[in-house]
Amino acid sequence: MSATPLPGLLGAVAPVLDNYGYLAVAGLILVENFGVPAPGETILVAASVYAGTGRLSIVAVGVIAVLAAIVGNCIGYVIGYFGGHALVLRYGRYVFLTRERLEKAERFFERRGGLVVVVARFFEGLRQAAGIIAGTA
Repeated sequence: MSATPLPGLLGAVAPVLDNYGYLAVAGLILVENFGVPAPGETILVAASVYAGTGRLSIVAVGVIAVLAAIVGNCIGYVIGYFGGHALVLRYGRYVFLTRERLEKAERFFERRGGLVVVVARFFEGLRQAAGIIAGTA
């Protein structure tokens, strides 16, 4: 007897979960959280559905997801801290990020950085870039 396939877009990540399981959850969430566009949310939802059917452990999925997100954000912060400023000064003009705007962002982060990082967790795009931005600023 075969398992019921996942509906809609979740079906696209089912083969990844079937082949790699917890490693897929950890890897995709980790890379998504240090700035690489990856289907971290999608794999987390699919892994949760798998846990509901008994194919994965929900506790393991949760712990792995939290740890991967923390490590990914730390990697993003380190990337921003050690290379972000130089990259912004060199290539920022291509995305309308000038030296003046960077200085303004740094002043803002000095005052409200913690709040920005917490709020960014709830917005797609900002979540991926929050660690790098925090490290740069």
